[in-house]
Amino acid sequence: MESSSADLFHPRRSLGNRHRTQAIKFLELADADPERRDQNLRWAEQNARQAVLHDFTNELNWTVLADVKRKGGDAGGLRAVLEDLFCVLGRDPELLSQLDEIDMLDAGCELLNGALDADPLDADAWWEGNGADDELDLFEQRMFKLDLSDPRANVIFGRRLERVRAGGDEERFIRLVRRLLAHRPVNHEAWGELGRLHERRDEYDDAWFCYDQAQTHFPQIPLRDRFRERMTQAMDRAGRKWSAPDQDAREQFLTKMQSLALKVSPPPIQAATGDDEEEVEEVREDEQELARLIDAGETAAAFFLARRLVTRGESWAGEWLERASAKLQDEPG
Repeated sequence: MESSSADLFHPRRSLGNRHRTQAIKFLELADADPERRDQNLRWAEQNARQAVLHDFTNELNWTVLADVKRKGGDAGGLRAVLEDLFCVLGRDPELLSQLDEIDMLDAGCELLNGALDADPLDADAWWEGNGADDELDLFEQRMFKLDLSDPRANVIFGRRLERVRAGGDEERFIRLVRRLLAHRPVNHEAWGELGRLHERRDEYDDAWFCYDQAQTHFPQIPLRDRFRERMTQAMDRAGRKWSAPDQDAREQFLTKMQSLALKVSPPPIQAATGDDEEEVEEVREDEQELARLIDAGETAAAFFLARRLVTRGESWAGEWLERASAKLQDEPG
C-alpha cells in the first residue's frame, strides 16, 4: 500500500461494481430508446468512468467503458481508454505501438480485450498462466522493460510479485520488487515488507537499506531506528558489536537503485575533459544530471542520485533531494 495521492488509486470493488451496473443499465436504455440515446450514453459514460476510477483491477470495468466509447463513436476517447489501460499494465512499448495505425472504432475494443487476455489484471488469473519457470523468466525480462511508475501499475505488479513469493521463488521476488520500488520509491509499506524479508534471511545490510528507505518516505514510523535498536540489543547479548552499513555500501545501494529506476536507457557518456577532476566541475555535472533526469520525467532516478550525493556529504544536493521527493509524492504516475 502507498500513502498520499496514491491512495486514490486503491481499488474499491463495491463502488466499482455499483457504477458498472449503472453504466450497463444506461447502455441498454440507449439501445432501447433512440430518442434519448445520446443522454443515456452520457450517463453510461459517467458511470463507466467512475467504475474504472474506483476499481481499475476489474477487467469488466474497462470493457464496459470501452464499449460506451465505441457506441458513442468516440474514437479519441477509446484511444485514451487504451492508453490509460496500458499505463496500468506498465506502459508496455509493444502495446503502445499497436495504437499507431489502428482504426479505433473498428478494432479498439478487440485490442483492449486481447491485451487483458494476454495480461490479466487479476493476480490469480495471471499466476495460472505465468507460474511456470519458463513463463516467469519471460516475465522477469519484460518487467525490466516496463515503466512501472504509475501507482496503479505498482498495485497490479505488486500483487503478481506476491504470487511469485508465495510460490517459493524469493530470489526472483527480491530482484523484481526492487525494480518495482525503484519506479515508485514512496511505497514505504513495500520497503518495510522487503526489509522484514531480508531481516528474516539474516541479510542485515539489505534490511537496513530497506528500512532506511521506508523511514525516509514515512518518518512517522521509524522502521530504521527500530531495526537499529533490535540489532544493537541482539549483538550486545551476543557480546558483539553491530554497525549500520558504511558510506561506500550505502552509495553502492543508491547507485543500483538509480539504475533500476531509469525508465529508458541513459544517454551516451560524454568524453572526459581535462577539468573533470575539479570539484566545481563535478558538482556542475552532477547538478546537470539531476536537472536532466527531472526534466526527462525520471524523478525516481533523480531521487536516488540526490540521496547518494547527500550521503557523500554534498550538502548542495539537499535541495534537489527535497525537490525530487516532493515530485514523487505529487506524481499520479
